[in-house]
Amino acid sequence: MNRDGKVEGFKAPDKWPSELKMEWKINVGYGDATPALVKEKLFIFTRIGGNEVLQCLDASSGEQIWENSYPADEVMGPAARHPGPRSTPTVSDGKVVVLGATGIISCCDAESGKLLWHNNDYENIVPVYFTGMSPIIIDNKCIAHLGGPERSAVIAFDLNSGKILWKHEGEAPAYGSPDEMLFDNYKTVVLQTDSILLGLSVDEGEVVWEIPTPPERRYYNSSSPVIDVHRIYYSGQGHGTAAVKITKEANSYSINELWRNTEFGTNYNTPVLKDGYLYGLNERGNLFCIDASDGSTAWADTTRHRDFGSIIDTGAELIALPATSNLIVYKPDNTRYRQITIIPVSETPVYTHPVLSGNKIYIKDEEDLILYTTDK
Repeated sequence: MNRDGKVEGFKAPDKWPSELKMEWKINVGYGDATPALVKEKLFIFTRIGGNEVLQCLDASSGEQIWENSYPADEVMGPAARHPGPRSTPTVSDGKVVVLGATGIISCCDAESGKLLWHNNDYENIVPVYFTGMSPIIIDNKCIAHLGGPERSAVIAFDLNSGKILWKHEGEAPAYGSPDEMLFDNYKTVVLQTDSILLGLSVDEGEVVWEIPTPPERRYYNSSSPVIDVHRIYYSGQGHGTAAVKITKEANSYSINELWRNTEFGTNYNTPVLKDGYLYGLNERGNLFCIDASDGSTAWADTTRHRDFGSIIDTGAELIALPATSNLIVYKPDNTRYRQITIIPVSETPVYTHPVLSGNKIYIKDEEDLILYTTDK
């Protein structure tokens, strides 16, 4: 996926079976980090014992190719029910970057697992529910938002050496992940902080625009921005979903709010934009669809799932996976909810995205990695 919830190369069956065929199931450790599938390798980041562990597995057999681990303090307090990492490995240019739950960022060689660099300047300085964002790599810069309410910074590391290229200090991290926005040849990184949606220049780390996004008291900014050229759709603050357009003229930027739908917003998930419509899972656990042109509600299903979940666009179908661990397959239809099937995929809660390729579906639950196929 390219941080947009869309997958290519998945071959959905002509008719979905009542259950998926389990090829293998292996214990890989605790964690809510989605595995990264690159060619025939799976990079998975978990906690085993007192260590955070990055493993490279053969995607067909599940056999370990290499692992790299380091000691990390335990997750404490309200977040202790999720003892492992939350951040998905970021793979680029033969390197794998991982951000641990306690704020340690590391880069390993994707072929050998050799540690290339790491940074623990913000170790144990974290948000309330610990580190949740996944770093982004743009132009050989690894950009991550580290720290917590007392001290934090968006930092661009040189991907090869780990040298700090620039640092923007100020806003505390949220739980979504950054994305890229392009104005001609000028690149900005867009990221949700605890109270501001922020645009920073990729080259210098300068603030080029910002939008206040304060969450209501029982909410946290835990949804990533959805970028469509110069439009941004954002949600998760407890007061619906909004759309803005960013315009650049010379060296100045203007922000125009296009619409706001106060009826439907997300909590612990990010909507998917498909064919001009936003498909999401609201804070009450209902699947919904919003017209991205004007913000009007297209439909909302009445079935309640969980407010945490992922939604994947496979092309002809949408797949949702809430923490109920039921894989929900439905049609991308802007007139009504058209469910195809619901298939249980785990006996424990799932807080990761499903990984789909060919006829394969990888599921990471609390401790295990499971490979299913859609063969009957």
